[in-house]
Amino acid sequence: MSCFLLSKLAESFENDAFKPGIVTATSKGSKKVKSKGIAGFDWESEREGVLQALIQLLQLDIRRLWNMSLVEEEFTSCVTCCCYKLLENPAINQVKSKGTRDGVIHLLGVLVKKYNHLLGASVKIIQLLQHFEHLAPVCVQAVSLWVSEYGVRSIVGEVMREIGQKSPEELSREGSGVRAYAAFLTELAACIPAAMLPSISVLLDHLDGESYTMRMAVLEVMGEMVSQVLSGEELEESGRDARDQFLDTLQEHLHDTNSFVRSRMLQTFTRIVNKKALPLARFRDVLTLTVGRLVDKSVNVCKNAIQLLAAFMANNPFTWKLSSVDLKAPLQKEVDKLKEMKDKAKEQAPVAVIEAWELWEAMEPELLQTVQSELQKGREEREGEEERVEETALAAAENIAHLLRNNKYRQAVSLTLACMKTFPEDDLFVVSGGEEEEEDEEDKPTEEVVMAVMALIFKGPEKSSESGGVETGNPQDPPLPSSEPGDPSAAAELLSKQEMLVQYLRDTHDFAVKIEEAIAVISTMLYWKTTSVVQEAIDFFVTVSEFGVSQALVGVRRMLPLVWSKDAGVKEAVVEAYRRLYLNPAGDSQRAKAQSLVQNLSMLMVDASLGTIECLEEIIFDFFQKKELPPAVLQLLWERFTGKLSSSSLERRAAVLLLGMAARAEREIVFSNLDTLVSVGLGEKVQEDFQLARDTCITIGKIADSGKPKPGKSSKPFRLPQDHQLFTCLTDAITTGLLSQDLYWLSFSEHAVSLLYRLSESPDRTCAHILRRCSALLLEELSKEGEASSQSDNSLEEKDLSQSQPSVSGSLPSYLLSHLLSLVGCVGFHQVEHLERSVSAELRRRRVEKEEQEEERGGRGKAGAATRRKSKAGDDTLDEEMGLVGASAEDTEAELIRRICETELLSGEQMLSSFVPLILQVCNNPGKYSDPQLTTTACLALSKYMMISSEFCDSHLRLLFTMLEKSALPSVRSNTIIALGDLTIRFPNLIEPWTPHLYARLRDDAPSVRKTAVIVMTHLILKDMVKVKGQVSEMAVLLMDSEQEIMALAFNFFNELAAKDNAIYNLLPDIISRLSDPENGIEEEPFHTIMKQLFSYITKDKQTESLVEKLCQRFRTARTERQWRDLAYCLSLLSFAERGLRKMQENFECFGDKLGEEAVYQSFITTMGKIRRGAKPEVKALVDEFEHKLTACHTRGMENLEPGESQPAPISTPASKLDKRGARGARSQALSTQNRNDDSDFVTPRPRRTRKPAPRRQRAAITFSSDEEDEESAGELEVESETPKVQTPIQRSSRRTRTKQ
Repeated sequence: MSCFLLSKLAESFENDAFKPGIVTATSKGSKKVKSKGIAGFDWESEREGVLQALIQLLQLDIRRLWNMSLVEEEFTSCVTCCCYKLLENPAINQVKSKGTRDGVIHLLGVLVKKYNHLLGASVKIIQLLQHFEHLAPVCVQAVSLWVSEYGVRSIVGEVMREIGQKSPEELSREGSGVRAYAAFLTELAACIPAAMLPSISVLLDHLDGESYTMRMAVLEVMGEMVSQVLSGEELEESGRDARDQFLDTLQEHLHDTNSFVRSRMLQTFTRIVNKKALPLARFRDVLTLTVGRLVDKSVNVCKNAIQLLAAFMANNPFTWKLSSVDLKAPLQKEVDKLKEMKDKAKEQAPVAVIEAWELWEAMEPELLQTVQSELQKGREEREGEEERVEETALAAAENIAHLLRNNKYRQAVSLTLACMKTFPEDDLFVVSGGEEEEEDEEDKPTEEVVMAVMALIFKGPEKSSESGGVETGNPQDPPLPSSEPGDPSAAAELLSKQEMLVQYLRDTHDFAVKIEEAIAVISTMLYWKTTSVVQEAIDFFVTVSEFGVSQALVGVRRMLPLVWSKDAGVKEAVVEAYRRLYLNPAGDSQRAKAQSLVQNLSMLMVDASLGTIECLEEIIFDFFQKKELPPAVLQLLWERFTGKLSSSSLERRAAVLLLGMAARAEREIVFSNLDTLVSVGLGEKVQEDFQLARDTCITIGKIADSGKPKPGKSSKPFRLPQDHQLFTCLTDAITTGLLSQDLYWLSFSEHAVSLLYRLSESPDRTCAHILRRCSALLLEELSKEGEASSQSDNSLEEKDLSQSQPSVSGSLPSYLLSHLLSLVGCVGFHQVEHLERSVSAELRRRRVEKEEQEEERGGRGKAGAATRRKSKAGDDTLDEEMGLVGASAEDTEAELIRRICETELLSGEQMLSSFVPLILQVCNNPGKYSDPQLTTTACLALSKYMMISSEFCDSHLRLLFTMLEKSALPSVRSNTIIALGDLTIRFPNLIEPWTPHLYARLRDDAPSVRKTAVIVMTHLILKDMVKVKGQVSEMAVLLMDSEQEIMALAFNFFNELAAKDNAIYNLLPDIISRLSDPENGIEEEPFHTIMKQLFSYITKDKQTESLVEKLCQRFRTARTERQWRDLAYCLSLLSFAERGLRKMQENFECFGDKLGEEAVYQSFITTMGKIRRGAKPEVKALVDEFEHKLTACHTRGMENLEPGESQPAPISTPASKLDKRGARGARSQALSTQNRNDDSDFVTPRPRRTRKPAPRRQRAAITFSSDEEDEESAGELEVESETPKVQTPIQRSSRRTRTKQ
């Protein structure tokens, strides 16, 4: 009775305690009031005491209170109801309820063990999980505790059986219940997998069910069993079979239809691999499946696949250094050794595998019958059939043995009888102990004697029977082994070990190859938009780098640009990756660690591009800023650079660049050692290594970067004195290196000139001095050549003075003039930059400083009373006036700089202007100046001069575009389009009329030019520097380019363009019109591929509906069947619903007569099928009705055609002419460049006129002359018809149209 009362009271108190929380909702901001009973009774504090009392009561032997010692079920249910009521409390999972939770679990454990509550507990657990999802962890804790402490293992099977009996229909109706079952099974398998193993079969039916949640749970249970129970080499045969079955099931579900299941299977295999429970025989299969999952459509699957590959690397059983290149040579060596051992074993092995006595025992019964039959024959019969006896007894014995081995028993017996008669006294044919018998019965030998003689011949004497008996000389016979047996067991053991070694190396090599294959895929994931995938890819490359995989450096370098990522998580992951790779070097001492760190960083910079170095600089800057690099690293870098430590030229260059990176964080690193940098990098030995001199200039330039004035401060810019050693060394290095043929002098001179303009107080004077010295040197060389030619006996022509290399002006080598023009172009460009940045900033600084000084003087001179009398309105007016004055001053300064650039820099009095005729001479005569380097340098110099003045740019723009189109050198065309991109940004109004010529380079034959053009046009279009029109179809054609890199750039362009509102939608009509044009379009198959990509960007319903209407209207003016097919195909690519269908129905008259074409009809049927999927019943009815109408029109159109008659094309232009041209061939044809007056979304082409077109005026061809007499008429090469008449973008469409008419 006491137990009953206690249980009911506890149940009642529990209901009362949580009844308010269930019935009423707590208002926002209100405080929860702790419920207390009468007289301050707190049930929460008393709950644990009640449970402990019940546990102590039930642990007593109370069975004697009932008859037959059987506890009534009502008593048990009274206590269990109280326990389950307590479990329904939502707070049972909280930490504060741990005592209550443990008490309930132990109380139920006592009831299950001692009071026959096992079946009821299993059923109740299922019910609780079905209705209370939060109880899954509590039930797992309860069941595992009952199994471990109370020994009730059978309850696991009961609960699993209850879950296994759930039908798929039931599970589909139970949303939260299924999740609770899955969580329960998964967590229980992690706790007691061995107890679940015998009952796993009851859950297998759920693997074929529709619930992917239960499927994941069952598979995870299998994974836990494999990793915790069925692992190790001591498994029995049944355990191995179960493990293999589980692993087969897990591998199959790596291709599950549900992405969540695939993702969970990869996580399961990751746990198995981390616990080293995956058998070695499964490594290759699982690894192959994992690499395949890297291209999965689900992002989570890809992320987990990367994690599994990293786990494979970290727990691989092969070696710590996995490089297929390093493993290939040892593998081949061991394979050759194994082959040699097998060949040697073949030679040394006995010819006969079976012993002679074993063969004799096998043949003896049949041979005895043959002997008996031969002896029963008469004497005369035997004499007639006797074999011919050889000359010697030994030869006869060998013949008998051979006959016996080949199962020719009758001939052997006959020959034996004949030899016994011929050689009666020979030991081979006389049996020991039987000589007298043989003599007595000479004429009648017995069976025993004949068998004994043949046994002696075949097996040999008894003393040698173990070693094989008589040997024969025939290696093909299977006779007896050699008399020297050797040690075959030792040789077999060595052979087995060698086979194991070869198999190990082969598995290791295959594993490394698979990892390298995965690296190629994962490297592309570094630029995905999903942050978690990018972070996993970065961690993976760190892991493979630690294991020495040869391709890992590709990924490590590829992740460098991510340091500029806007996502802080990705940027931090990159920095952390390089911190793990390079800031934890191996070494016993601090210097050894520094050497290892510097060596690793130096290797990373070998053959690195400029972009890679800039990214690495950002990371090194972060390391130095956080003081993570020890001082020993800087000391070691200085020792490498100065040569105190023996190092190669590559290591010296890497060291000076690393010092420059460190100088960003601490300027004194370079500034305090400036003399050392100048003397070592730019000193007397500068001509030995211009690369080191260039990198030294880059490092010294960090001083100027660090010394930039901060915004809002009127500090003077950092400049070195004009007589500093640096400028003297730079001047000497540039002038003396001008005459050298070193290829790196050009890059050195560019950085040297840049450094002069950044650090010198008067860089224009210094550069003018350098140009004078260089010009004087060239004149001296020219005079030396002239003197040498005059002293020669034969007068040579100017073009024959130097046969080793092309000559300029009759005598100068082309590289000298190329060096001079490059230097001139650099000076001109940096002069403009110096004026617009440094001089403009200095003027602004001086003006602000002067204004501040005037304000200070004016404030001290004014009386305080007068200042106080000013009103607030007057102050505001004064501030506005001051702001206008400041803006006017800035405009005045900008106008001053512009006027200097326009009128003074290239005037006749300036040094730069004196080189203009030389630059134009080279550019106008490519036939005469045919050296590629010279032509490219002259083109770049001209473009840099054009950056100075808009007037100079306008006057020579035609020449630059002529070189862009007519030059035979891809390098000239590539550099020209880069220069024109810069000119477009500087002088957009001048370049805008020439935009079609820029688009034309997208069809260039050279891949390098097309690549450069797509990069330049991408930047110009995305920065809105070029107005995008139908000419962007040239970019669309590149989506099918033969070069993968160009194709990727085109994809990237459209991905970025799609980010702008309605950009692709506005361009699509023009692109379709141009690409499907019968004269200038592309083939049908490439057209389909391009349209698939472009239509994937149309995602808005309004855009779709508008395009449906416009494409339907386009059928009215389509001129060829090919255009019909293209328009119908584009309609099939759209994803529209009811509204789009109604738009199509409204415009049915536009395309109804075109449905006779089979391809058009099939495209419309495909469109109807897409609409039907997932549509409502009323929409499906509309689709069926419209599809019937389409079919009727298609059938009626086909019936109108007579047999053998084809439907005529609307115009005479054959579409087959277009089909003969591919996407690549279409690139060589210019698309129409005529601007449309209407900027609407879709403009249909006008039908052709039937009248004969007027003869076109033949344009004068622009050719390059190589004759000297053409120099004066170079201006005649520029034809007026090729120059746009209007060069301003204001109202350009209408005016350009008028000029062309």
